[in-house]
Amino acid sequence: MVSKNILIQYADLQEEIKEVRKKIAGLEDRIPKIQKRIDEIEAGEIVKDKVRGGEGGWQSFNIEGIPIMEYEKKKTDLLTQKLMLNQRKSTLEILEFDLLQKTNEVEEFIASVEDSRMRRIINLRCIENLSWCDIARRIGGGNTEDSIRMAFNRFMAK
Repeated sequence: MVSKNILIQYADLQEEIKEVRKKIAGLEDRIPKIQKRIDEIEAGEIVKDKVRGGEGGWQSFNIEGIPIMEYEKKKTDLLTQKLMLNQRKSTLEILEFDLLQKTNEVEEFIASVEDSRMRRIINLRCIENLSWCDIARRIGGGNTEDSIRMAFNRFMAK
């Protein structure tokens, strides 16, 4: 039997998957930018800078060279970002599998509910993740968001 706790976990799992997908998208956006900068440095980009120093700080020097420190940092960043991306993709696969299992459990529970109205309420709230206001509009028949929420809570308290 599916409990209220599993229904809550199901909704939280859906949100967690959205968050992990957003993190993956962010990493997928950052990786090409880091790679582009590495490619620029590897292509022989020369950095020019002007510094003061020497006798009394009055002399100026022009410095040219390859930004080795930046290059090494970008290479490390790229490796780290790729590892994080792979880890998050693995986490997403596990979460999606868990969600699929919970979806089956929740759907079996919903199918076992004898009251058609309550089946609709549970489906709209737990599977479709709608607000109480949206559920009341979909159910219709003069139902308010409070009446729908209270009916759901009474049912789950049984």
